[in-house]
Amino acid sequence: MESYPIKLTYHVREYSFGERLIPEKLGKENLPDGVVAETWEISDYRDTTGTVTNGPYAGRTLHDLAGEFPDELVGQGWRGPHFPILFKFLDASHMLPVHLHPDDETARTKHGEPHGKSEAWHILWAEPGASILAGIKEGFSRDDLFDAFKRQDYDAVMPRYGIRTGDTVYVPGGILHTFGPGTLICEVQQTSDLGQFVMPEDLYGNRLDEDQWNANIEATLDELKTDFMPRPNPGLALEDGTNRRVFCCAGPHFALERWTLREAHSAPSRPDRSLILSNVGEGSVQLRYGGGVGSLGRAESCILPAAIGEVGVVPDGEASVVVCYVPDLEKDVVGPLREAGHSDGEIRGLGEVEV
Repeated sequence: MESYPIKLTYHVREYSFGERLIPEKLGKENLPDGVVAETWEISDYRDTTGTVTNGPYAGRTLHDLAGEFPDELVGQGWRGPHFPILFKFLDASHMLPVHLHPDDETARTKHGEPHGKSEAWHILWAEPGASILAGIKEGFSRDDLFDAFKRQDYDAVMPRYGIRTGDTVYVPGGILHTFGPGTLICEVQQTSDLGQFVMPEDLYGNRLDEDQWNANIEATLDELKTDFMPRPNPGLALEDGTNRRVFCCAGPHFALERWTLREAHSAPSRPDRSLILSNVGEGSVQLRYGGGVGSLGRAESCILPAAIGEVGVVPDGEASVVVCYVPDLEKDVVGPLREAGHSDGEIRGLGEVEV
């Protein structure tokens, strides 16, 4: 494989909860007119798999490359039906539907899919008073929950938490959740689009008939888990001179970091994993690697293949970069954070990390 920073086409979804925050707040260019609720920046999910836009593999799909070069692209020893991480920008100008995604076991046994969808939201911008609803309060029966959903009284059964720019919320599969209005996030997730919903409208704002609404609620309750309570977390920081690296979330399927760079930062050679980089700041970022030089403009994302070797990430002034990968939790998360003086309790608070 010829290893270089791989850029992809993005997939747009026009759900009713979105408006124009992605171009207005992030500065993403060349978007269609009208509602842009989501842009799937890095995706290998079915017909949304991205097409390479640069370099020798221009015109090839991410799905093709992951199948042909699993060790070199994704990481040594990796095998799977598709690239393991889906990364998107999401505009919650309006409240998202109250919904959940199945966990791995439910996805395999009920839906015939290889895995479910754990996810995490990194808050890029939130208006004052913005909040999330996530998880289920104790003491409610299935009938209690059904009745609350029919009344659309979600606060009666779900905890609400305020959020601020820079927070991250880790949400395992099976956990009921929503957020918005007035929120812009980037989301890292397993490569899946399975979901169950309890609201009386579909994702495009169309009213459901009563039977379909009731069936959706029952299907959600069948898949509901109550063993995890998501909470906003400001992350755990490491300092490196004038640069700042924040561990925002971590679990078995993905980790997300936020790098604030004022000088060059080295992403070391790691043949066991690839990196997703997304430029969420206002300036450009230069990527220097053994085969040449690449760049990321505003709201651009790329994959650094596992075989690319060491990459220098060089800011134009100050840069803000979101970084996602499939972690070795002990090596990539627990060890560095313990060395920096963070407690095991703080590390567990990042998501699903056993310490």
